[in-house]
Amino acid sequence: MKVDPVKLEIFKSLYSSVAEEMGVSLRRSAFSPNIKERRDYSCAVFNRDGILIAQGDHMPVHLGSMPMSVRAALETVSLSRGDIVVLNDPYAGGTHLPDVTMVAGVFGENPQERRSRKRIAKRVRSSDTRHGQNNQALFYVANRAHHADIGGATPGSMGRADEIYQEGLRIPPVRLMLDGRVNHDVMRLISANVRIPEEREGDLTAQLGAIATGQQRLLEIVDRYGFKEADDYASHLINYTAEMMRRIISDLPDGVYEAEDFLDNDGYSEDPVRIAVRIEIRGDHADVDFTGSAPQVRGPINAVEAITVSAVYYVFRCLIPLNVPASWGILQPINVTAPLGSVVNARPPAAVAGGNVETSQRIVDTVLLALSKTGALVPAASQGTMNNLTIGGTDRRTGKQFAYYETVAGGMGARPGLDGIDGIHTHMTNSLNTPAEAMEYAYPMRVRHYGIRHGSGGGGQFRGGDGVVREVELLTDARVTILSDRRTVAPYGLQGGKSGATGRTVLINETQERVLAAKDSIDAKAGDRIRIETPGGGGWGKK
Repeated sequence: MKVDPVKLEIFKSLYSSVAEEMGVSLRRSAFSPNIKERRDYSCAVFNRDGILIAQGDHMPVHLGSMPMSVRAALETVSLSRGDIVVLNDPYAGGTHLPDVTMVAGVFGENPQERRSRKRIAKRVRSSDTRHGQNNQALFYVANRAHHADIGGATPGSMGRADEIYQEGLRIPPVRLMLDGRVNHDVMRLISANVRIPEEREGDLTAQLGAIATGQQRLLEIVDRYGFKEADDYASHLINYTAEMMRRIISDLPDGVYEAEDFLDNDGYSEDPVRIAVRIEIRGDHADVDFTGSAPQVRGPINAVEAITVSAVYYVFRCLIPLNVPASWGILQPINVTAPLGSVVNARPPAAVAGGNVETSQRIVDTVLLALSKTGALVPAASQGTMNNLTIGGTDRRTGKQFAYYETVAGGMGARPGLDGIDGIHTHMTNSLNTPAEAMEYAYPMRVRHYGIRHGSGGGGQFRGGDGVVREVELLTDARVTILSDRRTVAPYGLQGGKSGATGRTVLINETQERVLAAKDSIDAKAGDRIRIETPGGGGWGKK
């Protein structure tokens, strides 16, 4: 079939807009500040075979791994009209337990449904509607949102753990909606195992609504163009992305490029944790091999395979300068090897809460470092951590439990020709910081300081971005957990640029200031302050 380039661009925008509108729906109807203020969610559209067509400009760590969740859902559950699957199992395509994913099929409407909606648009051709009548999905839609708590040993479900059972409720692919109705048995099971069940139910309901938005918009596309053309151009978009990725790889010189970087520790041992990568470029194909990375560790920084694939997906997507569809075609010319039982592909029941947020960042840093040896224009290391802060307890104002979760921005690495950006979320995270007003309204905390950590960026011809200083005062007794990195191993500079400053977290009370470990959990009192100083980015080039 001849591909019309104008229609290709139209369908690229159509499918991307569906994912973006799903995100808007989710954000506006969510209950928790983590979703509605920080925008810690992602949405995507898949074809009838469950292959990624398009995604919103949301969280990279979610989007590259979500296809594995969709695959797990389709392999486990026979999805019918009106069904929506929920899951968070990291060993079934998930990332870590707080990231809850929903997956649903998009089915053609029967005549009664179409008349009730009183559509003006043309009907789907009879050759198209058979998919819906035979209960075969035309498309699939999915979203993923980070819930501020999913149970487990510590509020926020991001604590120092040595097995996944301590990290929260693990949900295999199950139906949260069955034949168009909420499966209240599953909803009650989830609510009984989390803190603040009303908030969890509100956020889950928002995810259900976002699924409905995606389904409706895709049916409108089928109404307008017919399913065959919509399906054909979905395939063309995937193939176009793959071709663009091949061209980028073919521009890199053939050869083998290796690099290593380290996580500070796993929270139990002081030993650094090695991430090693070997990238072989052969024509228009790349092999990315993580053999040589550390074995899986006791602490919660193990990554599952979906995280490692997601990080590789992200880095290679960034090499494409054009606005191409962010489809699964990016990985068609790339082979990823992540040895089972390693820190980049852990076996259950390894703890994995930090693998999603910390190890994913280090994988990106390591892959970028290897690619810098090809001559590709890549930045120096950014802060390389998400500085995960969770605070939970009982709110004295209401007598109810609360659970606050946030990642804190830092410095971006300097780039060839440009300084790094100060105080920004980089690489595998694309969220915002919670506004002080929203935080103080929702939680028993007061923001005492929020600003740039001047001088923390690495020097060089182009300066690394500065990190952030964020200090909050507790207005009630609470459990405080920090899950972070780059407290010992600094973000590297490139081409002679200096490293960025390492970060630190400090507990301040009336008698002392105590520097917390990179991965720590403490009981704090009302009046105590938590001060986070995030790392700066590395510099680029000799000054």
